[in-house]
Amino acid sequence: MLTEQKPGGQKNTITMLDGVRGCAILIVIIFHVNWTNRNILTIVDWHKDPLAASIALAGGTGVTLFFVLSGFLLFLPYSKALLTAGRWPLARTFYVRRIMRIVPGYYISLIALILLTAPQYLQSQNLKALLLFLTFFMDSSAHTFRKLNGPYWTLAVEWQFYLILPLLALGILMLVKRVRLEKRLHAVTLCLLGIMIISMAVRYEGDYLVIHPTTIFLVSHGVTRILLFFGYGLSGKYIEEFAVGMLGALVYVYTQNISPEGILANKLRQLSLWLWGVGILILTFSAIWHLRSAPGSNAWPLLNPIMPYFYWLSEFILSIGYLFCIMAILFGPRELQRLFNWKPLRWIGLISYGLYIWHLPFIMLFEVQVVPRLPKMNRYLLYGLHWVWIAVVLIPFCILYYLYVEKPGIKIGDLWRKSIEGRRRARLQTKEVPVVPEQLELVSTQPGRLTQTIDK
Repeated sequence: MLTEQKPGGQKNTITMLDGVRGCAILIVIIFHVNWTNRNILTIVDWHKDPLAASIALAGGTGVTLFFVLSGFLLFLPYSKALLTAGRWPLARTFYVRRIMRIVPGYYISLIALILLTAPQYLQSQNLKALLLFLTFFMDSSAHTFRKLNGPYWTLAVEWQFYLILPLLALGILMLVKRVRLEKRLHAVTLCLLGIMIISMAVRYEGDYLVIHPTTIFLVSHGVTRILLFFGYGLSGKYIEEFAVGMLGALVYVYTQNISPEGILANKLRQLSLWLWGVGILILTFSAIWHLRSAPGSNAWPLLNPIMPYFYWLSEFILSIGYLFCIMAILFGPRELQRLFNWKPLRWIGLISYGLYIWHLPFIMLFEVQVVPRLPKMNRYLLYGLHWVWIAVVLIPFCILYYLYVEKPGIKIGDLWRKSIEGRRRARLQTKEVPVVPEQLELVSTQPGRLTQTIDK
């Protein structure tokens, strides 16, 4: 969750982003319910109605929304430090909080799933695969990619982004530290665009090397395999999508802290509904494009000329569509914000991590253990029972999982942060810190400060 300090010390929580996270996990669950045993294909025929099928099967792109949200939320404190020359976030605090937020819930689910569904991973011949799961590199080997629990591979991508984010931010600081503060927005934007371009180039080359593993490019085959393992995996590291979210965070911090009534802020408020409309159009196009890429699909042949670019560009375009929607929500009218401030949706966002790692095992449990025991019934009724199962079994389980597994880790991370910040303030109080006139003027004109209390 993100809190914004208003003038006069009043705090305002950006609860809309909790609602956005709730939407992200819901559309992922919808995708897996629809795709499991092709449930939705008994209701929607993608040959006769490709648009409806595209929308029904578009939920897999919710992963992209999670990546954009992560980039947005986690880059906020770095954006503030870069734009204001303020205090730099401590890397050790960042790492400890990310570890305590992600690792306990993941390891407990991993151990439970191995013991209950895949004990073969405990055998000596599979210990290498087990090590990949334990070290968050399950996205880099065909033996572990989308195995055991399909959503796990995205946790590997998220975790690796956590590892490099402080280094990326520090690299940006090194490049822009001599740039005047009033020019920092443009300088940091150029850096983020550079990260996107480099990431897209890596995706292009990495995708080619995965398809043609015997190709030698500049270095030996052995070195290429190592670079692929750590730098690309089997489907890429999606840094360009995180960078799209980081750019959104930069713009948000600038419009809230530096120039809340400036041209950029006013334009975003005026064009928020246009951003929403364009974002929805991009998402709809991306859904149709993804359906067209599915094996056996002959829907929308007009997309054939751009299909060769699908694996290179589709996810990046999708991330831009999601960012447009996020910015429209943050700067849009109250009516739009109210949709994402709905408390049940925010609660779903609160337990989204548990829902993400547990929803597919529970869906498969229903398919394997419950459906065969049910009497023969109408396909619509059977489809509805999937959602009854999610409502009365999965969601209560994930609430308990959040309270007794995730929340203790979050509290430990918060205690660590408070302890580190307390010692840091104590050290600063014992020193005389000179005040630079430029900094004093900047602080005096800032309407507020952003503080990060992210609980993903």
